[in-house]
Amino acid sequence: MSRLEVIEASTTKQISDCLKIREEVFINEQGVPKEEELDELDNSSFHALAYLDSVPLATGRLLNISKDNMTIGRMAVLKKYRKNGYGRKVLSFLEVNAERLGAKIITLHAQLHAKEFYIDSGYEEKGNIFLEANIPHIEMYKIL
Repeated sequence: MSRLEVIEASTTKQISDCLKIREEVFINEQGVPKEEELDELDNSSFHALAYLDSVPLATGRLLNISKDNMTIGRMAVLKKYRKNGYGRKVLSFLEVNAERLGAKIITLHAQLHAKEFYIDSGYEEKGNIFLEANIPHIEMYKIL
């Protein structure tokens, strides 16, 4: 039986695995320019990394915005592993750690096609649709 494990990526190799997943999903699949995808915020972020039987397949990051507010971003699951609940496991892991770190609210910019995924996880829409990296997004939030 396959085993999924979600961890905080803290080693150089683990961070590299996160960046490779993001490169595949955002840069190669979605056409996001590399300079927009990989940014200086990676250095101060909490990174989640999901492995299935030691194969890295999903990631997401958590940023501290203020004392009570954290934001989730760069959620990505490799194409062949989608629709198996792995993204939800990464999201849950990030939420638990946000709460552990003192967050009372989580915000995020959801790609429009992923909006229902976040609604199903308890997030609410805020504001209007906007473009980020030429992709339609909506701001969403969740009170912890």
